[in-house]
Amino acid sequence: MSRLSYDPVEGARRYWLEQGWDDAAGGVAGAVSVMRGWQIILTKANQLLRPFDLTFARYQVLGLLRPGSQLPLGQVGAGLWITPGTVTSSVDRLEAAELIRRVPHPDDGRTVLAEITPKGRKVFDKAVGELNAHLFSTLPLAEDELAQLVRLMNKIRAGAGDTVTDAD
Repeated sequence: MSRLSYDPVEGARRYWLEQGWDDAAGGVAGAVSVMRGWQIILTKANQLLRPFDLTFARYQVLGLLRPGSQLPLGQVGAGLWITPGTVTSSVDRLEAAELIRRVPHPDDGRTVLAEITPKGRKVFDKAVGELNAHLFSTLPLAEDELAQLVRLMNKIRAGAGDTVTDAD
């Protein structure tokens, strides 16, 4: 991802102020800040995952299945907040790469389960090592700042109805 030559957060805030939307200027700055931060992190994650032929969405599917459980495809989507189309695409690609397999549900012929393969577990473990070493442990925030970020995002999530666990 190329470096931006302007500050999109401040640009959005200023534009809101110029339009007379003063009461929402802080909100737009906060929202754009989170979105830009997510874009930066996701781009870096996808760069690190590219050598494993993974995207972040496919990495998440592997991670959800890694404990060894078989999950219905619908539960995969719900667990990762991704659409059925993204689940299908991710599962198709992971299955073609022999990282997961689809298996029939033992009690419900209409339900298809996904399970990780030994190869998938190895790829996931190597990918996690890369993400831990070059992204998650290198975010430019101190531990207390990371905890504060999580607390602040928890407020937004709780306001949207998410179950939020206070980890402090």
